[in-house]
Amino acid sequence: MGDFLIAAYPWFKSLHVIAVISWMAGMLYLPRLFVYHADAEVGSDKSETFKIMERRLLRAIMNPAMIAAFIFGGLMLGTPGIVDWGSGWIWIKLAAVTAMTVAHHVFAKWMKDFAADANTRPAKTYRLANEVPTVLMIVIVVMIIARPF
Repeated sequence: MGDFLIAAYPWFKSLHVIAVISWMAGMLYLPRLFVYHADAEVGSDKSETFKIMERRLLRAIMNPAMIAAFIFGGLMLGTPGIVDWGSGWIWIKLAAVTAMTVAHHVFAKWMKDFAADANTRPAKTYRLANEVPTVLMIVIVVMIIARPF
């Protein structure tokens, strides 16, 4: 199995990067949709359009991309010689990925609130939430590229 993982590593890495880019696009865009949706009148055409956009973004792009990122990332983690588990960078990266996953699930819950016309949060909440994936992305990229610890 190790030989297969080593031989296929460039493909896993490529597919992982594609999945992460797709996931991050959604993670950066969905809270921005929430900002606009929070200001839309419940039941309006605008609100209903946002519901469709949010659902499609989450279900058709973000969820599959997150799953693919986990699958291909896991395959890379299992490839012999790729990760020094004694280094700190991998643990910080995995903590940031865990936080990104939590943010994803929080966003999914918020989408369900909007879908049920049950949002109680102001647009400012979503403006702040929009920064979370950005900060986590920076941490993840620095850990994987610079490996400072």
